[in-house]
Amino acid sequence: MAKVILVDLYHPACSQYAVCMEQRVSRLQQVIGEDVKEPVYLLLQQEAGGLSQGALMDRLVSVNSGAARVLMNPSAASSIHSFKQAVDSLEVTDVEVLTCSRRQEVLQVYEQLLFTPLYSFHYRTDVFDDLPPCPLGHPSSTCSQITEVKDEITTFLQRLPAVKGEITILKSPLISDCFSHGFTKRTGGISSISTLSSLNLFSSSRRRDSTAVVAENLRRLGLQAGFEPHQFHLAKVNHASDVWVMSKPAPESYDGIVTNQPGVVIAAPGADCMPLLFTDPVAKVIGAAHAGWKGTLLGIAMATVNAMVLEFGSKLVNIVAVIGPSVGPCCFTMEPHSAREFQAIHPDCVRNMDSPRPYVDIRLATRVLLEKGGILPEHIQDNTVTDQPNLTLCTSCHPDSFFSHVRDGLNFGTQIGFLWIKESHERIQHDH
Repeated sequence: MAKVILVDLYHPACSQYAVCMEQRVSRLQQVIGEDVKEPVYLLLQQEAGGLSQGALMDRLVSVNSGAARVLMNPSAASSIHSFKQAVDSLEVTDVEVLTCSRRQEVLQVYEQLLFTPLYSFHYRTDVFDDLPPCPLGHPSSTCSQITEVKDEITTFLQRLPAVKGEITILKSPLISDCFSHGFTKRTGGISSISTLSSLNLFSSSRRRDSTAVVAENLRRLGLQAGFEPHQFHLAKVNHASDVWVMSKPAPESYDGIVTNQPGVVIAAPGADCMPLLFTDPVAKVIGAAHAGWKGTLLGIAMATVNAMVLEFGSKLVNIVAVIGPSVGPCCFTMEPHSAREFQAIHPDCVRNMDSPRPYVDIRLATRVLLEKGGILPEHIQDNTVTDQPNLTLCTSCHPDSFFSHVRDGLNFGTQIGFLWIKESHERIQHDH
């Protein structure tokens, strides 16, 4: 299936609404004949201008031989959200939109907020532009319409019910109460695509979850965890060892963040890669790092620790490191030449070295590198610790709890580890 067709029949209520809609439907019947093979979706508002749903539906029956699907939800945001779900279920990314010039810019706002650059939208305005002009009194300006659309989308997404249960946050007993922190699981958000459902916290041009959906997921997480989205800073992943010291200008990309600023939320993503959280309760310094296999070999964990020491005066003996949910050696395999680099860190990091795809333990490699760097063994929490709750669960082995690139493929979701230094009023509230 090459594409889907979205026909924009949204029309402002006017004194001749019924006539205007008749003209549009007649033109549509001329343009979309019986030989159109692509799925056709008709975007309409609910009853307006005295033309009943029944009368309009009767006129639309013959469009695309009666195969067209009507999107007529309480709001345009709701209808276009339903359209996106249909597109995703068909695994299509090309969309042809039949509209008029006056509506194109408004529809592009819906596209930008509810879709990602993975989708290709092609707008045709020639279908309706030459119809007789509509006797509109005072149509809204484009700027005001765009603002209304953004507000409408925000309100609609906030009202969506959570998918797959409530938000669940995992916490480490090693991290002092002067910090707030957590590792997210996949439940409690609004992402609807199976591999992203439901608390996906990352959007990109190669995935199907939009920035607006991810922003709403983050807002809901903030409500649960106690932070505002504007306080939130997520590592800009490059699978390397660059660290952003927040008192300095941010590099273009970085897998680690360190700060001593209270109230600033720093976070690291993970979907098999490790979200690492670092705290120094004495100097009140924190760090977060994203560590995949490349970043592990490049030393992102100790690069983050060293930034805490060099920039903010932390001492190695005071630093706590927690390794969050990530892919385990039960599920993660590599090419032999890469696996040998982990074997060089510690022989126990690799199993079945002679096989075509040896199993690799990136979590153990991280512990070994941290201990070699001077972090006390008892200050590291991972899956080898048996006297505390296990936070370092295998993401691939727990599909109901975590996203996984290894398990789910390219359109995978992302969980995070997040952390901030409590401000004085937060500590007072906690103490009481």
